[in-house]
Amino acid sequence: MIGYLEGKLLKKDEDRILLLNNQVGYEILLPAVVRKTFRAKKVGDDVALYIYYHQTERQPKPTLIGFNLEVEREFFSYFISVEDIGPMKAVQALSVPVRDIARAIESRDLAYLKRLKGIGNRTAQKILATLEGKVAKFALIRQSKDHAEAVDYADFVEQVQEVLSKQLGHTVKEAKEMIAAALKRNKDITTAEELFEEVYRGESA
Repeated sequence: MIGYLEGKLLKKDEDRILLLNNQVGYEILLPAVVRKTFRAKKVGDDVALYIYYHQTERQPKPTLIGFNLEVEREFFSYFISVEDIGPMKAVQALSVPVRDIARAIESRDLAYLKRLKGIGNRTAQKILATLEGKVAKFALIRQSKDHAEAVDYADFVEQVQEVLSKQLGHTVKEAKEMIAAALKRNKDITTAEELFEEVYRGESA
């Protein structure tokens, strides 16, 4: 079983990377919070990741999920022990630092958990019921600058603004105001798709 990999970054896709190790390319899924730390990395850069190896009878094809810290991988194991949260759902849900999710669990902050991608009210309640009292140590993870880079909004904000103004009939000023309001409501947005969703929520509220 693979638990850790070091190598060269061979390719970056939207939700995964290809890591070259001893002439073998490993496809590794990255949760959104880990992807943020890869923004500045370029093909050819050295990469080191702790790996969660997932393979079952129902899913015989191995899936590798990468984390910057061993403790993040450990939290992931706890997180997928919750009913209705499988590895793929957990990868989508981990869009904010593990320490913040752990703090929300220990403080019973249901509203915060419901903001995680793919987590509704019922699943958020199951998270609390399963993990409350078990994840306090993860809430103490030191916030590292390397692992908590500021989100660079420029690229996808410009993309969304262009669609709103050029395709959907809004003025540039309206588009900017809608985007600003969406980013104020949800500071964890990292992609154009998430920004569109939040803009829509604001307009339909």
